[in-house]
Amino acid sequence: MPANLTPQYHKAEEAYKKATTAEERLACLKQMYTQLPKHKGTEKLQADLKTKMAEAKEAIEQEKKAPKGGVSYKIQSQGAGQVVLLGPPNVGKSLILKRLTKATPEVAAYPFTTREPQPGMMAWEDVFVQLVDLPPITPDYLEAWQGNLIRGADLALLVVGLADDDGATRTLEAVTKLAEIKTHLDTGPTRLSDDGRERFIKTLLVANQADVADADLRLELLRAAVGQRWPLIVVSAETGAGMEELRTAIYQSLGVIRVYTKQPGKPADRTSPFTCPQGSTVIDLAGIIHRDLLASFKSARIWGTGVFDGQTVKRDHVLNDGDIVEIHT
Repeated sequence: MPANLTPQYHKAEEAYKKATTAEERLACLKQMYTQLPKHKGTEKLQADLKTKMAEAKEAIEQEKKAPKGGVSYKIQSQGAGQVVLLGPPNVGKSLILKRLTKATPEVAAYPFTTREPQPGMMAWEDVFVQLVDLPPITPDYLEAWQGNLIRGADLALLVVGLADDDGATRTLEAVTKLAEIKTHLDTGPTRLSDDGRERFIKTLLVANQADVADADLRLELLRAAVGQRWPLIVVSAETGAGMEELRTAIYQSLGVIRVYTKQPGKPADRTSPFTCPQGSTVIDLAGIIHRDLLASFKSARIWGTGVFDGQTVKRDHVLNDGDIVEIHT
């Protein structure tokens, strides 16, 4: 069923894209929701708007708690997803970022070298994932803008250092600090609670500095402290050990698939796939490509898993990784 979005909706959507504060975003989202036709064809869009409104309201509350005149940062999500690197001081987060991306953050052996968010794009096969290194989190240090970035991320890397005996304790203290802003590092999919107040971020536990003396003993202490709370990946950013395994785990944990597109009579574009959440349908892909395709979509042809080459499918056909899609309007 076509969405039949109104000109007023599109105007509010354009304003939303240009908004610079949470209050401006919330006002635009409310206008978009008001102008959105309410029927079965817009159910997913309605749900998306409600989620974004809840996130904007939470961001407003965090901004109110921030010191007047304090700094604020906003990193626009790019690529297949946004991943934040969290942890206490001196665990090697910046070196991990440097190893996995082309970013050049300052790396030093003293605390709080990272004082602002440091983004970088990590390549995985033919897609990119955005990594953002954040300043350390301690029981006494978590700025409002850090909380906003963490809550907006698709995945978190909780980094613990194996260079000292207190690594596990300091990491768990960082997790406790996040709970104060109703943000929880979880194993399930990243999501909001039903009331929109609590944010659960899918998390990987990264044990870094595996090359130092007695790292194996501290790793056992870490396992005893956290149990099976998060998937654990052991690396050494210094030597590069385990970094490719971490790269793959990051991409796979995002829960996305790659879908390629083609125009009628032309070969598929294999240079830049679209990434969609697992379980996405053809009409979901159409909306990702361009919102206007939701209204003009007629049919699609698929080359890939579970279909014969060029098979015509309906809008609710579920896509698989590596599928090629030709949309007809």
